[in-house]
Amino acid sequence: MSAADAHAEAARLMGICNACRYCEGYCAVFPAMERRIDFASADVSYLANLCHECGACHSACQYAPPHEFAVNIPRTFAAVRVATYEECAWPGAFAGLFRRSPLLVATAMALSAALFLALGAAATGGLFMRRDGGFYAIFPHGLLVAMFAPAFGFAVLALAMGAARYRQLVRDSTGISPEGADALRAAGDALTLRYLDGGGEGCFEGRGDPAKPRRVFHHFTFYGFGLCFAATAVAALYHYVLGLSAPYALTSLPVALGTLGGLGLVAGPAGLLWLDARRAIELVEPGQRSMQRSFVALLLLVSVTGLALLALRDTALMGPLLAIHLGFVLAFFVTLPYGKFVHGIYRSQALAKFAREIRAPNTAGIADG
Repeated sequence: MSAADAHAEAARLMGICNACRYCEGYCAVFPAMERRIDFASADVSYLANLCHECGACHSACQYAPPHEFAVNIPRTFAAVRVATYEECAWPGAFAGLFRRSPLLVATAMALSAALFLALGAAATGGLFMRRDGGFYAIFPHGLLVAMFAPAFGFAVLALAMGAARYRQLVRDSTGISPEGADALRAAGDALTLRYLDGGGEGCFEGRGDPAKPRRVFHHFTFYGFGLCFAATAVAALYHYVLGLSAPYALTSLPVALGTLGGLGLVAGPAGLLWLDARRAIELVEPGQRSMQRSFVALLLLVSVTGLALLALRDTALMGPLLAIHLGFVLAFFVTLPYGKFVHGIYRSQALAKFAREIRAPNTAGIADG
């Protein structure tokens, strides 16, 4: 589905839903929808990023296929989100990478892992040797900084520019000034995944009864990632401020945080891949599914290789495991701005707009139903 077709279909469906309003209690999409009569492209992009794909509206909809109205909000909004990611991508020339995420991720992983294997072999004369000096005996600290700092810096810049473009795309038209409470509400909604609960019953995968696992696995993934980021930040503090060089003891704070985060990034992504395989095909948008699977699989590979490296760091396998793990981490940084990671940024911005918007009077001219 092209971007224009996705936006047109979403606008059509919002017109139907605005007349029905049966699903208004499920999530933020429908209260936001009720504040509009017409649905321009910017409105559709905003509403689509409020959607958490719980599937409750599709399960409850009397106009879902095979009805002639063919209402399918989860699938249509997924297509709109992919189009929004491309529209807001920076640099714009890289927008097409969103639709080629599996190929991009696979290529980046292969090249990055090969690069580190080659560097390790060249620098040490062989990777299958025990290194009492730790990781830096294979890859000097300066070399790692020189490779990862530009990749991470570019990823942060590209994500920030994308966020700025999305903010401009869905800019507020209510005239309501932002308040600190809006940011707090949006942060709370994002951190608790408030709307990933199907209105309280759980997510509908299109098979069987609603259940809670999707929300649980998302929490494992998000907070696992947060703990791993914290572990890296603490390790940097140890190295640059306290003058303590790696390797660190298993009981040290960086290793403890990284271990807990790594376990979360195994349980979460593995669970999400399992749920994705079970999700009914009528709820799936192919472009987003391939993007999501490649991103989640890369997270899983980063965490599995990291935990394996921790467990075997005192053996002759440390060298090749370190090279492979660093390759996956570099691939993660390189592909970060052009994969499913951006949805967290845009969804948080949409939630912040929603928190501000609902404080304004509803001037849509449609009586509440």
